[in-house]
Amino acid sequence: MSQKVSLTRYLVEQQRVDGLIPAQLRLLLEVVARACKRISFAVNKGELGDVMGAAETQNVQGEVQKKLDIIANEVLIEANEWGGHLAAMASEEMEGIYVVPNRYPQGEYLLMFDPLDGSSNIDVNVSIGTIFSVLKKPDDHPGVQEADFLQAGARQVAAGYCIYGPQTTLVLTVGDGVAQFTLDREQGSFVLTQENLRIPEDTKEFAINMSNMRHWDTPVKRYIDECLAGKEGPRGKDFNMRWIASMVADVHRILTRGGIFMYPWDKREPEKPGKLRLMYEANPMAWLVEQAGGAATNGKERILDIAPTKLHQRVSVILGSKNEVERLTSYHTEK
Repeated sequence: MSQKVSLTRYLVEQQRVDGLIPAQLRLLLEVVARACKRISFAVNKGELGDVMGAAETQNVQGEVQKKLDIIANEVLIEANEWGGHLAAMASEEMEGIYVVPNRYPQGEYLLMFDPLDGSSNIDVNVSIGTIFSVLKKPDDHPGVQEADFLQAGARQVAAGYCIYGPQTTLVLTVGDGVAQFTLDREQGSFVLTQENLRIPEDTKEFAINMSNMRHWDTPVKRYIDECLAGKEGPRGKDFNMRWIASMVADVHRILTRGGIFMYPWDKREPEKPGKLRLMYEANPMAWLVEQAGGAATNGKERILDIAPTKLHQRVSVILGSKNEVERLTSYHTEK
């Protein structure tokens, strides 16, 4: 790319020329990007910044929080509470919603985020990231309530993630394809490095936690057995397995070169429909994948069509290369 295009310039063009995004949404996305930049700096300091290890607290999910989980959550809250484009926020790390204080201008958008996905990888220097999703606040009543957030993923107006790896990369959609931006630390801003990311419809890579194999349901076992059978099996080709245990890193690989990611329902906690959070992880990632030509289901239906009933709802996730997702989904519906 001969001319560097900053994230700000890209968003201004989306607003001015294409009319895709209103001014408030553009400003909101710029603030989220700045917050991600701050989180990136904290992640990069590692042991030098006293940000490693576990805190003495648990989140609403009952999971032990890492110090960086808390730092990232606070950065996103503080960055977005005063800008005049937000009405409220919800985080995977907080039990309820956070309404922007009345002393600040009230906006018309709702922001949801997983402040630091892949926390188990923090202390071993493996890629982690921030996932975010934006909804429009319903305008049929004053104020903000938790029910305002309970919208199907198909109603998102923006979604993305920032991955903190060898490079800090921001991946974004506003409903017109997927764009990738890389943080230029010398310039201090995100620069457009790829437009119109596309996921190949076919793949030879799958991502799943194989240690849970004994707990899987029959359709998942069937699919993985066929992959493992290789050229001699019914698929007629060899597959490779990849598993980073950081959804943002696994999905980034799929957006880059294809693949299928699976975090299915299993028999360990049969009363739960899945492990991942619908609002903070599955919806934004599903929209990104669909915008790049892939597919995303819970094994039975399109993830973006699921009507949430609670803020921290969980869901089974199958996403990535379209033909593989459709194959595994068909195994579930046959059952």
